[in-house]
Amino acid sequence: MEEIQNKISYRDKTQFYRELNSEAFALSEKEWFVNLANFSALLNQHLPEINWVGFYLNHNGELLLSSFQGLPACTRIKMGKGVCGTAAQTLQSQLVPDVHQFPGHIACDARSRSEVVIPLVLGDRLLGVLDIDSPHLNRFDLEDVKGLEEFARILLEKTVWPSSFA
Repeated sequence: MEEIQNKISYRDKTQFYRELNSEAFALSEKEWFVNLANFSALLNQHLPEINWVGFYLNHNGELLLSSFQGLPACTRIKMGKGVCGTAAQTLQSQLVPDVHQFPGHIACDARSRSEVVIPLVLGDRLLGVLDIDSPHLNRFDLEDVKGLEEFARILLEKTVWPSSFA
């Protein structure tokens, strides 16, 4: 495995996500648990101004905490509840500039002020969600959503997923 660079410049978001996603592609393995661990670490290493990043996986109709970087987090989230459950239920990315304005927001870390959640959908199977929190209001924008959706697509395509998810 190639050595991971210290930081990718975030000044040009298009270039940032191109480099980040290239690194994710090169880092990919077949095993889902390896990729979830490394992909969360990769985002934590390079994405500025975040305080939590990780994955929740669909298991028996609820989201269970998986690999993450940050403070201990909520372990179970019901479909349709909070930002993660909404992304999972609607199968649409959620961009939340102020989590305190999101109805039913689940506060795992009181420092979090904004959030972006990307559903992980393979074919017609919801595998889970990628969740990223920031202690800053309006931290994420549509460019972040686009770049993170591509990041998720790489994860989905490069990973062998067990049939027990979804």
